[in-house]
Amino acid sequence: MTVKTFTVAITGASGAVYGIRITEELLRQGHYVHFLVSEAGWQVFREELLLDTTDREECVRKLFAGYNSEQWVMHELQDFKAPIASGSHHTDGMIVSPCSMGTLSKIANGISGNLIERAADVQLKEKRPLLLVPRETPLHGIHLENLSKAEKNGALIVPAMPGFYHLPETKDDLINFVAGKILDSLGVGHALFTRWGQKK
Repeated sequence: MTVKTFTVAITGASGAVYGIRITEELLRQGHYVHFLVSEAGWQVFREELLLDTTDREECVRKLFAGYNSEQWVMHELQDFKAPIASGSHHTDGMIVSPCSMGTLSKIANGISGNLIERAADVQLKEKRPLLLVPRETPLHGIHLENLSKAEKNGALIVPAMPGFYHLPETKDDLINFVAGKILDSLGVGHALFTRWGQKK
């Protein structure tokens, strides 16, 4: 298997668990991950996942304790010296999951106020895969315009919309379905859910 390099960013929308599950699967397969969390994303870690984020580095180390620590690196939001801030550093794809409407707005309009937004801008300008995973409902016109603008400029929009044809039995089944669809869009193989026509 060819080892690839990906960026996973978690922003302040509901569903941080999707970004974590994607990262776990990429690490399990031996890939390298640049990992980022926005300020609002840390709040979601506390409120939805009940994680202690007092020491953020320790929090992430515990999340990925079962994987090789040399496979991933966490970057600070204002670290514009990070490799992913430059197009000269090759990555095989970036996933913003979940992608808040605020982060979407910045990406869609080319505004790079932090490393998540800059890394996404690099993906677009270098014509490399950028997957945005919105988790917001309902959507108003500005949201839709920004989604359309991002898509027209090269982003792939993969909404966090779990399917039910695989007959999910647990919350993990629903999480794995969304994570699997995201990995499908990156061309990364997995066995996170039962595909249409397959038997459980």
